[in-house]
Amino acid sequence: MWRDPDFRRLWAGQTASQFGAQAGQVTLPLLAVVALNADSTQLGALRAVQQIPILLFSLVVGVWVDRWRSRNVMVLADFGRAVALAAIPIAFLLGVLGIPVLLVLAFLVGVLTVFFDVAYQAALVRLVKRDQLVQGNSALEGSRSAAQIGGPALGGALVSLLTAPVAVVAGAFFFGVSCLSIRRIRHRESVPRTVERPARMGRQIAEGLRLVAGDPSLRAVGLASALFHFFFAALMTVYLLFLPRTLHLSGTAVGLVLAAMGPGALVGSVLAARLPRRLGHGVVLVSSAVLADGVMLCVPAVRGSTALTIASLMAVNFLFGAFGQLVDVTVMAVRQSITPLPMQGRVVATINFVGMGLTPLGSLLGGFLAGRWDLRTSLLLTAVGMALSPLFMAFSPLARLGRELPAPGGALPRGRSGDTA
Repeated sequence: MWRDPDFRRLWAGQTASQFGAQAGQVTLPLLAVVALNADSTQLGALRAVQQIPILLFSLVVGVWVDRWRSRNVMVLADFGRAVALAAIPIAFLLGVLGIPVLLVLAFLVGVLTVFFDVAYQAALVRLVKRDQLVQGNSALEGSRSAAQIGGPALGGALVSLLTAPVAVVAGAFFFGVSCLSIRRIRHRESVPRTVERPARMGRQIAEGLRLVAGDPSLRAVGLASALFHFFFAALMTVYLLFLPRTLHLSGTAVGLVLAAMGPGALVGSVLAARLPRRLGHGVVLVSSAVLADGVMLCVPAVRGSTALTIASLMAVNFLFGAFGQLVDVTVMAVRQSITPLPMQGRVVATINFVGMGLTPLGSLLGGFLAGRWDLRTSLLLTAVGMALSPLFMAFSPLARLGRELPAPGGALPRGRSGDTA
């Protein structure tokens, strides 16, 4: 796999794209606040328009990715995001950049990000062999974790060193690099030669929904993802209030605590390349999910704002990032292996839709709990809710997966390799 130049081009392009996306998570809000004097409502609207495309377009994008070559989808998505971000400083210099224009451009970037994220996961399956999926996902998700660490820091540093509009260009640069790298992929993907009529899109979306709902393992992945993301969104809403208001941590300390998830995720990506083949995919999935979600139960017990408090929270977030990433990479490989090749895009999009679609409701739940009870109690309740995801996985077909990845259709491998779990 590592000798395959097309995989290296995909990996390099996806890494650059992730850095551009993560930098934008900082530069766009800072641009709104610093340069456009946005209030809290406008800033909330900006974050919302960046996230809502997942809910609105994931299912449709899944159909299109299954029809088109994923390479072309990724190139066009990166090119479009680069143009949209490059237009921001130009509009600022011309005096036409305001909150409405920024919302439109941020929404466009969010839509194109949905295209890229669905396409790169489908592209991996079309590039590497089935027994290389875990290693391939480990590399790609490791890059995403590195971007989660370095991207926001880079964006913040550029805003400090340069003006906010100029800092936005960094994202355009990364998307341009990604576009050039992925464009060099030479592998010819097998896709339908005929273009389906638009009238059949609803039928194809339904096919993706039926496959996920009808396959026990894919259904378990979708439901476990929905449980996790719903309660994780609630927990993070409370967590971001708990750190400064209850523990009285400074902004720098809060940044250090949250940043610790990134190095943990890198460690988890490395472990995911080896552990499932040694211990069994089911054992790794369930035990890692229990450890990742269980460690967050320690947070409500933390008190004070001393260096020991900060170190303890960093340790908790490091472990959460490591075990959480181990779950993410492993479950992604299982999902890719089970899904027939012509359905990869639709299944990715369906599971993203089911899992991420509840995130706004989870955030509202977190705000409701924080307003009704004290923050420690609210944090404990949401952490307990997150534990429902590994509990569900423990009683699902995912827990019975062995050392070998399952075949399309959800069949568990037979023989010695399949009796680990």
